[in-house]
Formats: sequence, C-alpha cells, structure tokens
Amino acid sequence: MAAVMLAVWTVLPFAFAPRDVQAQETIKIGVPAPLSGSYERAGVDIVDGGRLAIEQINAAGGALGRKLELVPQDDACNPDGAAKAATQLVAAGVVAVAGGYCSSAALPELRVLHDRHIPYVLDASTFPQLTDHGWNDVFRTIGRTDAQGGFAAQFMRDVLHATRAAVLNDGSTYSQGLAQSTIAALKQAGVEVVYDRAITPGQPDYRSVIKGATDSKADVLYFTGYYNDAAVLAKNRRELTPSIRYFMGNGTADPSLIEKGGAAVEGMIVTTSPLPQLFPQSRARGFVKAYEAAYQRAPGPYSVYEYDAIGVTAQAIENANSIKPEDIAAALHRLKRYNGATGEIEFDQKGDRAKAPFMAVTVRDGKFEPYASLDAKGRWVAVK
Repeated sequence: MAAVMLAVWTVLPFAFAPRDVQAQETIKIGVPAPLSGSYERAGVDIVDGGRLAIEQINAAGGALGRKLELVPQDDACNPDGAAKAATQLVAAGVVAVAGGYCSSAALPELRVLHDRHIPYVLDASTFPQLTDHGWNDVFRTIGRTDAQGGFAAQFMRDVLHATRAAVLNDGSTYSQGLAQSTIAALKQAGVEVVYDRAITPGQPDYRSVIKGATDSKADVLYFTGYYNDAAVLAKNRRELTPSIRYFMGNGTADPSLIEKGGAAVEGMIVTTSPLPQLFPQSRARGFVKAYEAAYQRAPGPYSVYEYDAIGVTAQAIENANSIKPEDIAAALHRLKRYNGATGEIEFDQKGDRAKAPFMAVTVRDGKFEPYASLDAKGRWVAVK
C-alpha cells in the first residue's frame, strides 16, 4: 500500500501545501452507504472510493494539519436504517458527511444531518427534492435525475429515432423520479409514451411486463430501476421480444448488471453519469489506477464521485480554516473550479453541481464502453 500511495499523492488537487500531520484528534467525515443487502457491492465501492481519498489526503498532510478519519455507516438502502445511520454518524462526531447511494435513504439522512447543520455531499443520490427544498447544507458531485431524464428523452428521439416509448420504474424514490422526468421530457420531445408501469422489485421474472410493453408497440423500453431487476428484465426481453430496444438508467451502470445478466445484457444501453474508466482527464485515469492497485478490482460507478465528494469536503475544511459544520457548508458554497477526478466542480445556489455531465454507454464483450454523448454545442457524438 505504501508504494501505491507514493505513486498517487498528486491525484487529489488540493490548493494548500503539504504540512506535517499533528498528533491530535482526527477530523471525522461520515459515509452512509448500503453495506448490507442487495446493493452491498455498490456501497463497498463507495466506501473504498472515500477511503482512497482519505489516505491520499492524509499522506499529503491532512486538512488543517490534522488527519481525516473515514466513518462508514450502513444505511442498507432503507429509509428506517438510513435515519439510524445518520444518527449514529452524528453521535460519532462527524463534521461533514459524503456519501449516499439510494435517494430513498438519502432523504431521511439529510433531515437528521440538516437538524445538526452538518453538510452532506451526495455522491450518487440524484433525486431533485434533495436539493430543491432550499437547505444550504446539501451538495451533489453528480447530476440530478431530472437532468438525466431530459438526456434520456433526447437520446431516444435523436439517436434511437424512437416515436413510441415504454417506461418502467421499480417504485423507489430514485426510480420513480427518473421515470417521471423522462416521461415529461419525452412528451416535450414529441415521443409518445405508450406504456408506463411500476414493477415489484425482486421478482424472478417480469414476462408479463415485457409482454405489455411489446403489445403497446413501443420502439424502446426504458427501465429506471437498479441492476438486479434490470438483469432479469433483460433476460425476459431476450426470450420474448428481442426486437424491442431496451435501455436503462444510471442505477444499472454497475458491473453487477453484466455479472447477473450475462449474454442477455450484451448490447444494452445505459444512460449515466460518466463511469470512472470513461473520463478523458488524467486525474480520472490516476484515480482508476490507484483504486485498482489498492483494492485489486476495477472501481464501481460511484466510487469516483465519492472520491471527489471527500475531496471537496477536505478542500472546504481547509478553505474555511475551521471544522465547524456551518463553516464547512459555507466554504462548499464558495468553492470554485475544484479540479476533481470527475472534472471541474463547483456548486450552484441549491448545492447541485454545475454542468454535471451525462453519457450513454453500452455493454460490449462483457464490459461498459462509450456509446454517445453530447458535445459543448449540444450535438450528439457517437463513440465506436
């Protein structure tokens, strides 16, 4: 590990010079994530992305001359478990929190943290309401669901040339939000929504749902849930109606989709925030290299957004010259052009990331590869 750290000290872009880490109490940053249950793998990836950031920051001198300490807490992607996890983080003495996978868990976490004025930098939770309520202590290093819905609708119309769409969700906060924003954008784009259903997560098959989408004569089927159910849907689609174009939202952009779906997900398209290995900038390549060296596996889709969430939090602590939560939140609002592994980061008045990118990826030969994205002028760029 020591050799790895020496090689990657320069990945995180801190604006302060390294200094000796004093032998004093650590600065604690909480990381709520699903560390049990169906989405444990995603939670472990998030925690490991945060741990890598913490190790690099401490190797470079810490923040305010003190070491940072990562405090993971299992929220099980469950609202009740999430409120308990946030309460435990408060009791542990965290001064800020960076994490969140399921929006349904992030909502109760945010309420607990907001009551204590503790800033929460979200790395994966995309539900608009998280930042729409006007609280000044919530931030996001990833794009919002409604922005992704517009991207997906534009992709369906302009790239897939769809005129009739079927949209499925799994009833969760995130999935319903993405489905609703996509449907609204499809209608604005002139694409008819002919099938709109919610599935019950965790079922062994969804043949009746696939048949319903087929009977509606939809050109495309867009699923806004998570990778476990997406893999089952893909297998059912392959059996019943391989002609209908099937693609998915960013809750499925995980290696587990490929492991669970096998040949059935080959050629599937996913709209997502860029995956770690697909960012063009050198800092992202440095992150991927360091992550693989540290954990002997490729980084999950949200590990890099957690890495940057820890990075901006540490930078805000340094800029504020304070570990008071209110001062850290204020410094996050003032943060300008932080050069993270996912690109330049600053936050708008709500705390959302300005100019959050999206792209479409496809499964090819058992891995995610770029499919298409929008350039700076709003033109589609196909990547082969």
